[in-house]
Amino acid sequence: MDAFYASVEVLDNPDLAGKPVVVGGVSGRGVVAAASYEARKFGVRSAMPMFMALEKCPELLVVRPRKERYKEVSRRVMEILGGFSPLVEKVSIDEAFMDVSGCGRLWGTLEEIAVEIKWKILRETALTCSVGVAPLKFLAKIASDMDKPDGLTIISKEMLRDFIERLPVKKVPGVGPQTEAVLEKLGVKTLGDVSCLSEAFLSKKLGKFGTRLKELSMGMDRSKVVPFAPVKSVSAEETLAFDTADMGILKKYLLEQAEDVARQLRRHGLKARTVAVKIKTSDFVQSTKSRTLKKPSHSSEVLYYEGCLLLEAFSISGKLRLIGLGVSGLTNEKRPVQLDLFGGEDAKDDNWEKVDRAADAIAERFGKDILSRAVLKGP
Repeated sequence: MDAFYASVEVLDNPDLAGKPVVVGGVSGRGVVAAASYEARKFGVRSAMPMFMALEKCPELLVVRPRKERYKEVSRRVMEILGGFSPLVEKVSIDEAFMDVSGCGRLWGTLEEIAVEIKWKILRETALTCSVGVAPLKFLAKIASDMDKPDGLTIISKEMLRDFIERLPVKKVPGVGPQTEAVLEKLGVKTLGDVSCLSEAFLSKKLGKFGTRLKELSMGMDRSKVVPFAPVKSVSAEETLAFDTADMGILKKYLLEQAEDVARQLRRHGLKARTVAVKIKTSDFVQSTKSRTLKKPSHSSEVLYYEGCLLLEAFSISGKLRLIGLGVSGLTNEKRPVQLDLFGGEDAKDDNWEKVDRAADAIAERFGKDILSRAVLKGP
């Protein structure tokens, strides 16, 4: 999808059309989550600190994120894609891979399929998207970014070899600044240059990624479109409005994050075995601590309690600028677990889970903000 968050905001508020718009935190500590193409002309980009974005474009319009609205539109887009092929791999809220092998008899040529997808998404959501078509998964991703916004790029089998030869390595998914620096020292600028090096040499320099890079340079991509990939972890984090060492304030953030993470777990029918807390100090030093639970849980109260223990275990000498809570080791909630012989903690956890499910049911019917903990409504 093209500038997804920003495009949804313009769709819902036409007064923003044609203006430089960003979605993100409105405080000076905020970060740009998405930028309209008008804002990008000023050099504003996603993940840029908001103060820097405002320096580049003083007339920038900053809109608070509305995650539920973006999820709603995303669900509709994914439903549309699923109508063309059962093999849809959702990569993020605004991006997906599709395998359309064998769909030609239903939808026509690759170009006709791509045009039909673009038209249907535009008709049903009033938003534009950019589509990349290629024989290899990694090239389809690259192609989708080549003609934004509202673009369509097709890399045919006949074009494949020449395209790979000329493709800058920095465009290859997985090649970050460090890998690019290593390759630059080797005189490697394109995938064509990579094909001239041995796999053993590349593996020595880049480890397993060296082998993958060699395969890509030879026109081989073993990765497949994998629909319904299982959720492996869930997390929530926030850059604080101001640096603080106040444990009361930090625990409020943890409570809100625990409720968010637990709600996502329950929605997916999952429980977590491990809870982790991440902090970042005012001088940008990042640390993480984790604990394994006695039994898997998706209770907000359990995740919050464990998160507080982890927070208290840090040796915090200064103030924090970021805090986050995440879970991993996810398991299906219906999987049997060993119960406590004498009840105790199990009964208490079960009661909290009943409270959470009741709150979920109320939120489902009347809206997410209809019910919240009193402590989160305080100053």
